[in-house]
Amino acid sequence: MQNHQYYQRIENAIHYIAENFQSQPSLEDMAKVAHMSPSHFQRVFLSWAGVSPKKFVQYISLEHAKQTLRKQGSNLVAADAAGLSSTGRLHDLFVRIEGMTPGEYKQGGAALVIEYDFYNTLFGSALIASTGKGICHIALEEDPKTALENLQQRFPNGTFTQAENTLHQQVLVFFESLSTPFVQSIEQSRPIPLHLAGTPFQLKVWECLLSIPTGALRTYGDIATDIGQPSASRAVGTAIGANPIAYLIPCHRVIQSTGKIGGYRWGPKRKTAIIGWEGAKTHSEED
Repeated sequence: MQNHQYYQRIENAIHYIAENFQSQPSLEDMAKVAHMSPSHFQRVFLSWAGVSPKKFVQYISLEHAKQTLRKQGSNLVAADAAGLSSTGRLHDLFVRIEGMTPGEYKQGGAALVIEYDFYNTLFGSALIASTGKGICHIALEEDPKTALENLQQRFPNGTFTQAENTLHQQVLVFFESLSTPFVQSIEQSRPIPLHLAGTPFQLKVWECLLSIPTGALRTYGDIATDIGQPSASRAVGTAIGANPIAYLIPCHRVIQSTGKIGGYRWGPKRKTAIIGWEGAKTHSEED
């Protein structure tokens, strides 16, 4: 997690590179956007992404997205074929979803005690919150005040306490494993329980997202087909937009059928950065 303090600068640089790649910006230009010296920027970017800034653009390009969608196809065969040793399949095996009871859902969390705190992650600042049953909210939000207000709006009748706990630490271990030997780190941890407030349809969509392998991309239509409701693409998009668990439920891996990255609850620049990071990591593993 050594680069978490640089994440915002890296994100701004990625956005600049993507917007100006055709003009071939120099390392000096990129470093200027990140407010670093060229040599420092190069070291930080390589450490975070594993590839050079210009190479990174390959993994956030429209053509790469289209190729990834074509390779993935309209089913999850690639995910199933990856096997337990693959980082692409480990993700969903260590996340378990439990829906809140109808009473908890309808009453706005009236009986829930929610512990939350703010943490640094590979993809920027995060608010992590949990009930006694599991993680209920992960927001990749730079402004703590906004993050807390959004959490309180989701559970207007809940009782909130700022405190760290073991569930939060499990999530941090997961994030840390992204930058360390993945299989060893994840296999040493317990499954992460998620305690989610959502409709049956939303829960079904969120569970489907867990099956998207790291580095793969799907469309809204793909997800609708996978849950047995091929005409429900728009409803699927709404459910994905309501996903309260950043990264662990990988809604960032769902893009438009045209290959465009599209919107993201925690900002399109962050979605671009995450997709590019996963693409770079997956490609280097395959190499």
